[in-house]
Amino acid sequence: MSATAETESGSSVDSKTDAAYSAPGIGRWLQLTKPRVVSLIVFTAVIGMFLATPGLPPLKALMFGTLGIALVAGAAAAINCLVEQKVDAVMARTRARPLPMGQLSSTQTLIFAGVIGGIGLSVLYALVNPLTMWLTVATFVGYAVVYTIILKPLTPQNIVIGGASGAMPPVLGWAAITGELSSDALLLFLIIFAWTPPHFWALALYRKREYAKARIPMLPVTHGDRYTRLYVLLYTLILLAVSMLPFATRLSGPLYLACALALGGLFLWYAARIYADYSDRVAQRTFRYSIVSLSPLFAALLTDHYWRIHV
Repeated sequence: MSATAETESGSSVDSKTDAAYSAPGIGRWLQLTKPRVVSLIVFTAVIGMFLATPGLPPLKALMFGTLGIALVAGAAAAINCLVEQKVDAVMARTRARPLPMGQLSSTQTLIFAGVIGGIGLSVLYALVNPLTMWLTVATFVGYAVVYTIILKPLTPQNIVIGGASGAMPPVLGWAAITGELSSDALLLFLIIFAWTPPHFWALALYRKREYAKARIPMLPVTHGDRYTRLYVLLYTLILLAVSMLPFATRLSGPLYLACALALGGLFLWYAARIYADYSDRVAQRTFRYSIVSLSPLFAALLTDHYWRIHV
Protein backbone atom coordinates (compact mmCIF):
# COMPACT_ATOMS: atom_id res chain seq x y z
CA MET A 1 0.00 0.00 0.00
CA SER A 2 3.00 2.25 -0.17
CA ALA A 3 6.00 2.98 -2.18
CA THR A 4 7.96 2.15 0.93
CA ALA A 5 6.83 -1.38 0.46
CA GLU A 6 10.04 -1.76 -1.47
CA THR A 7 11.90 -1.45 1.82
CA GLU A 8 14.57 -4.04 2.40
CA SER A 9 17.75 -3.83 4.36
CA GLY A 10 21.30 -4.12 3.13
CA SER A 11 23.25 -7.26 2.44
CA SER A 12 23.82 -8.14 6.09
CA VAL A 13 20.10 -8.52 6.61
CA ASP A 14 19.26 -10.09 3.27
CA SER A 15 20.12 -13.59 4.47
CA LYS A 16 17.66 -13.27 7.34
CA THR A 17 15.01 -11.99 4.97
CA ASP A 18 15.65 -14.83 2.52
CA ALA A 19 15.31 -17.35 5.33
CA ALA A 20 12.01 -15.82 6.38
CA TYR A 21 10.67 -16.01 2.83
CA SER A 22 11.53 -19.69 2.75
CA ALA A 23 9.42 -20.36 5.86
CA PRO A 24 6.98 -23.25 5.46
CA GLY A 25 3.20 -23.17 5.79
CA ILE A 26 1.64 -19.99 7.08
CA GLY A 27 5.00 -18.21 6.94
CA ARG A 28 4.77 -18.11 3.14
CA TRP A 29 1.43 -16.35 3.26
CA LEU A 30 2.66 -13.95 5.90
CA GLN A 31 5.69 -13.02 3.83
CA LEU A 32 3.43 -12.05 0.91
CA THR A 33 2.18 -9.20 3.08
CA LYS A 34 5.71 -7.83 3.70
CA PRO A 35 5.20 -7.66 7.48
CA ARG A 36 8.13 -5.33 8.18
CA VAL A 37 6.73 -2.77 5.78
CA VAL A 38 3.17 -3.19 7.03
CA SER A 39 4.35 -2.68 10.61
CA LEU A 40 5.75 0.73 9.62
CA ILE A 41 2.53 1.58 7.78
CA VAL A 42 0.42 0.62 10.77
CA PHE A 43 2.70 2.48 13.17
CA THR A 44 2.38 5.79 11.30
CA ALA A 45 -1.38 5.25 10.91
CA VAL A 46 -1.76 4.70 14.65
CA ILE A 47 0.26 7.86 15.37
CA GLY A 48 -2.18 9.71 13.13
CA MET A 49 -5.05 8.32 15.21
CA PHE A 50 -3.58 9.54 18.48
CA LEU A 51 -2.66 12.96 17.10
CA ALA A 52 -6.20 13.47 15.82
CA THR A 53 -7.65 13.85 19.31
CA PRO A 54 -6.55 15.73 22.47
CA GLY A 55 -7.21 12.68 24.61
CA LEU A 56 -7.15 9.00 23.83
CA PRO A 57 -8.81 7.87 20.59
CA PRO A 58 -12.01 5.80 20.85
CA LEU A 59 -11.07 2.18 21.38
CA LYS A 60 -13.37 0.85 18.65
CA ALA A 61 -11.99 3.16 15.96
CA LEU A 62 -8.43 2.52 17.13
CA MET A 63 -8.75 -1.27 17.07
CA PHE A 64 -10.75 -1.73 13.89
CA GLY A 65 -9.03 1.12 12.08
CA THR A 66 -5.68 -0.50 12.76
CA LEU A 67 -6.94 -3.94 11.73
CA GLY A 68 -8.55 -2.72 8.52
CA ILE A 69 -5.56 -0.64 7.42
CA ALA A 70 -3.16 -3.51 8.19
CA LEU A 71 -5.20 -6.02 6.17
CA VAL A 72 -5.49 -3.77 3.12
CA ALA A 73 -1.80 -2.89 3.31
CA GLY A 74 -1.01 -6.60 3.38
CA ALA A 75 -3.24 -7.17 0.36
CA ALA A 76 -1.48 -4.38 -1.55
CA ALA A 77 1.89 -5.94 -0.74
CA ALA A 78 0.66 -9.31 -2.01
CA ILE A 79 -0.49 -7.74 -5.28
CA ASN A 80 2.93 -6.12 -5.59
CA CYS A 81 4.57 -9.53 -5.18
CA LEU A 82 2.18 -10.97 -7.78
CA VAL A 83 2.83 -8.30 -10.40
CA GLU A 84 6.59 -8.23 -9.86
CA GLN A 85 7.31 -11.94 -9.50
CA LYS A 86 9.38 -12.09 -12.71
CA VAL A 87 11.38 -9.03 -11.71
CA ASP A 88 11.81 -10.43 -8.19
CA ALA A 89 13.23 -13.64 -9.65
CA VAL A 90 16.24 -11.84 -11.17
CA MET A 91 17.07 -9.62 -8.20
CA ALA A 92 19.17 -10.98 -5.36
CA ARG A 93 17.24 -9.18 -2.64
CA THR A 94 13.84 -10.53 -3.75
CA ARG A 95 14.42 -13.84 -5.48
CA ALA A 96 13.64 -15.85 -2.32
CA ARG A 97 10.09 -14.54 -2.08
CA PRO A 98 7.33 -17.20 -2.21
CA LEU A 99 6.26 -16.59 -5.83
CA PRO A 100 9.72 -16.68 -7.48
CA MET A 101 10.52 -19.74 -5.37
CA GLY A 102 7.38 -21.48 -6.62
CA GLN A 103 6.05 -21.90 -3.10
CA LEU A 104 2.76 -20.19 -3.98
CA SER A 105 0.94 -19.75 -7.29
CA SER A 106 -0.36 -16.56 -8.87
CA THR A 107 -3.95 -17.74 -8.36
CA GLN A 108 -3.37 -18.45 -4.69
CA THR A 109 -1.78 -15.03 -4.23
CA LEU A 110 -4.63 -13.25 -6.01
CA ILE A 111 -7.27 -15.04 -3.93
CA PHE A 112 -5.36 -14.36 -0.72
CA ALA A 113 -5.03 -10.65 -1.52
CA GLY A 114 -8.71 -10.43 -2.44
CA VAL A 115 -9.83 -12.11 0.78
CA ILE A 116 -7.73 -10.11 3.25
CA GLY A 117 -8.23 -6.87 1.31
CA GLY A 118 -11.99 -7.39 1.15
CA ILE A 119 -12.14 -8.14 4.88
CA GLY A 120 -10.06 -5.06 5.65
CA LEU A 121 -12.25 -2.73 3.58
CA SER A 122 -15.42 -4.23 5.07
CA VAL A 123 -14.09 -3.66 8.58
CA LEU A 124 -13.25 -0.04 7.77
CA TYR A 125 -16.63 0.66 6.18
CA ALA A 126 -18.80 -1.06 8.79
CA LEU A 127 -16.86 -0.47 11.99
CA VAL A 128 -14.88 2.74 11.37
CA ASN A 129 -16.30 5.11 8.75
CA PRO A 130 -16.83 5.23 4.96
CA LEU A 131 -14.30 8.04 4.43
CA THR A 132 -11.46 5.92 5.83
CA MET A 133 -12.53 3.01 3.66
CA TRP A 134 -12.58 5.09 0.45
CA LEU A 135 -9.25 6.74 1.25
CA THR A 136 -7.80 3.28 1.83
CA VAL A 137 -9.19 2.09 -1.50
CA ALA A 138 -7.52 5.06 -3.21
CA THR A 139 -4.25 4.26 -1.42
CA PHE A 140 -4.45 0.62 -2.48
CA VAL A 141 -5.04 1.58 -6.11
CA GLY A 142 -2.27 4.17 -5.93
CA TYR A 143 0.26 1.58 -4.83
CA ALA A 144 -0.87 -1.70 -6.39
CA VAL A 145 -1.89 -0.21 -9.76
CA VAL A 146 -0.54 3.30 -10.35
CA TYR A 147 2.90 2.75 -8.78
CA THR A 148 3.53 -0.98 -9.29
CA ILE A 149 2.04 -1.46 -12.76
CA ILE A 150 2.32 1.98 -14.39
CA LEU A 151 4.98 4.16 -12.81
CA LYS A 152 7.70 1.76 -11.68
CA PRO A 153 8.47 0.23 -15.08
CA LEU A 154 8.04 3.48 -17.03
CA THR A 155 9.64 6.45 -15.28
CA PRO A 156 12.62 7.16 -13.01
CA GLN A 157 10.30 9.47 -11.07
CA ASN A 158 8.29 6.42 -10.00
CA ILE A 159 9.25 6.68 -6.35
CA VAL A 160 8.46 10.41 -6.18
CA ILE A 161 4.98 10.17 -7.69
CA GLY A 162 4.25 6.78 -6.19
CA GLY A 163 5.37 8.06 -2.81
CA ALA A 164 1.98 9.71 -2.42
CA SER A 165 0.39 6.35 -1.66
CA GLY A 166 3.14 5.51 0.81
CA ALA A 167 2.53 8.76 2.65
CA MET A 168 -1.17 8.12 3.24
CA PRO A 169 -1.22 5.92 6.41
CA PRO A 170 -1.24 8.79 8.98
CA VAL A 171 -4.02 10.44 6.95
CA LEU A 172 -5.99 7.20 7.09
CA GLY A 173 -5.45 7.03 10.84
CA TRP A 174 -6.58 10.63 11.27
CA ALA A 175 -9.72 10.02 9.21
CA ALA A 176 -10.49 6.87 11.20
CA ILE A 177 -10.81 8.94 14.38
CA THR A 178 -12.30 12.20 13.12
CA GLY A 179 -14.19 11.13 10.01
CA GLU A 180 -12.62 14.03 8.13
CA LEU A 181 -9.36 15.39 6.76
CA SER A 182 -7.40 18.35 8.05
CA SER A 183 -4.33 20.39 7.27
CA ASP A 184 -2.55 18.77 10.22
CA ALA A 185 -3.08 15.32 8.71
CA LEU A 186 -1.63 16.58 5.43
CA LEU A 187 1.52 17.70 7.28
CA LEU A 188 2.06 14.11 8.37
CA PHE A 189 1.54 13.08 4.75
CA LEU A 190 4.17 15.58 3.58
CA ILE A 191 6.79 14.25 6.00
CA ILE A 192 6.59 10.71 4.62
CA PHE A 193 6.24 11.99 1.06
CA ALA A 194 9.50 13.93 1.38
CA TRP A 195 11.20 11.05 3.22
CA THR A 196 10.52 8.45 0.53
CA PRO A 197 12.85 9.59 -2.32
CA PRO A 198 16.12 9.86 -0.34
CA HIS A 199 15.23 6.68 1.53
CA PHE A 200 14.68 4.69 -1.64
CA TRP A 201 17.34 6.25 -3.86
CA ALA A 202 19.98 5.34 -1.28
CA LEU A 203 18.95 1.72 -1.83
CA ALA A 204 18.80 2.16 -5.61
CA LEU A 205 22.37 3.47 -5.70
CA TYR A 206 23.95 0.33 -4.32
CA ARG A 207 21.45 -1.96 -6.08
CA LYS A 208 21.80 -0.21 -9.44
CA ARG A 209 23.09 -3.25 -11.32
CA GLU A 210 20.15 -5.34 -10.17
CA TYR A 211 17.65 -2.72 -11.30
CA ALA A 212 19.42 -2.45 -14.64
CA LYS A 213 19.30 -6.23 -15.04
CA ALA A 214 15.59 -6.22 -14.24
CA ARG A 215 15.06 -3.28 -16.65
CA ILE A 216 13.55 -1.07 -13.97
CA PRO A 217 14.27 2.60 -14.78
CA MET A 218 15.40 3.70 -11.37
CA LEU A 219 17.14 7.07 -11.21
CA PRO A 220 20.74 5.74 -10.95
CA VAL A 221 20.09 3.55 -14.00
CA THR A 222 18.64 6.30 -16.19
CA HIS A 223 20.54 9.39 -14.96
CA GLY A 224 23.66 8.01 -13.33
CA ASP A 225 25.10 7.96 -9.84
CA ARG A 226 26.20 11.60 -9.62
CA TYR A 227 22.76 12.91 -10.52
CA THR A 228 21.07 10.57 -8.04
CA ARG A 229 23.49 11.47 -5.25
CA LEU A 230 22.65 15.15 -5.75
CA TYR A 231 18.94 14.43 -5.57
CA VAL A 232 19.36 12.38 -2.40
CA LEU A 233 20.97 15.45 -0.85
CA LEU A 234 18.33 17.87 -2.17
CA TYR A 235 15.39 15.76 -1.05
CA THR A 236 16.96 15.28 2.37
CA LEU A 237 17.12 19.07 2.70
CA ILE A 238 13.44 19.21 1.70
CA LEU A 239 12.66 16.54 4.30
CA LEU A 240 14.43 18.51 7.01
CA ALA A 241 12.43 21.63 6.13
CA VAL A 242 9.12 19.74 5.93
CA SER A 243 9.73 18.06 9.28
CA MET A 244 9.80 21.54 10.86
CA LEU A 245 6.26 22.33 9.68
CA PRO A 246 4.42 20.65 12.60
CA PHE A 247 6.28 23.00 14.94
CA ALA A 248 5.63 26.01 12.70
CA THR A 249 1.89 25.30 12.63
CA ARG A 250 1.78 24.50 16.37
CA LEU A 251 0.79 20.89 15.83
CA SER A 252 3.86 20.11 17.95
CA GLY A 253 6.14 21.89 20.40
CA PRO A 254 9.83 22.20 21.31
CA LEU A 255 10.25 18.55 22.28
CA TYR A 256 9.34 17.43 18.79
CA LEU A 257 11.41 20.22 17.24
CA ALA A 258 14.55 19.08 19.06
CA CYS A 259 14.04 15.47 17.97
CA ALA A 260 13.28 16.47 14.37
CA LEU A 261 16.42 18.59 14.17
CA ALA A 262 18.58 15.80 15.59
CA LEU A 263 17.12 13.05 13.39
CA GLY A 264 17.02 15.24 10.29
CA GLY A 265 20.50 16.58 10.91
CA LEU A 266 21.95 13.07 11.02
CA PHE A 267 20.04 12.10 7.86
CA LEU A 268 21.48 15.20 6.17
CA TRP A 269 24.98 14.22 7.27
CA TYR A 270 24.54 10.81 5.63
CA ALA A 271 23.15 12.43 2.47
CA ALA A 272 26.11 14.82 2.33
CA ARG A 273 28.50 11.86 2.58
CA ILE A 274 26.66 10.12 -0.26
CA TYR A 275 27.12 13.22 -2.39
CA ALA A 276 30.69 14.12 -1.50
CA ASP A 277 32.35 10.77 -0.78
CA TYR A 278 30.18 7.98 -2.15
CA SER A 279 30.61 4.31 -1.45
CA ASP A 280 28.12 1.45 -1.43
CA ARG A 281 28.74 1.08 2.29
CA VAL A 282 27.72 4.69 2.92
CA ALA A 283 24.59 4.22 0.79
CA GLN A 284 23.67 1.08 2.76
CA ARG A 285 24.12 2.89 6.05
CA THR A 286 22.05 5.82 4.78
CA PHE A 287 19.26 3.50 3.70
CA ARG A 288 19.23 1.71 7.03
CA TYR A 289 19.27 4.96 8.95
CA SER A 290 16.36 6.29 6.87
CA ILE A 291 14.25 3.34 8.03
CA VAL A 292 15.33 3.76 11.64
CA SER A 293 14.74 7.53 11.67
CA LEU A 294 11.08 7.60 10.63
CA SER A 295 9.64 5.78 13.64
CA PRO A 296 11.37 7.98 16.27
CA LEU A 297 10.26 11.08 14.37
CA PHE A 298 6.61 10.05 14.58
CA ALA A 299 7.08 8.81 18.14
CA ALA A 300 8.39 12.29 18.99
CA LEU A 301 5.22 13.80 17.54
CA LEU A 302 3.14 11.55 19.78
CA THR A 303 5.23 12.17 22.90
CA ASP A 304 5.17 15.93 22.35
CA HIS A 305 1.40 15.81 21.77
CA TYR A 306 0.65 14.35 25.21
CA TRP A 307 3.50 16.10 27.00
CA ARG A 308 2.08 19.50 26.03
CA ILE A 309 -1.40 18.46 27.17
CA HIS A 310 -0.17 17.60 30.67
CA VAL A 311 2.27 20.47 31.13
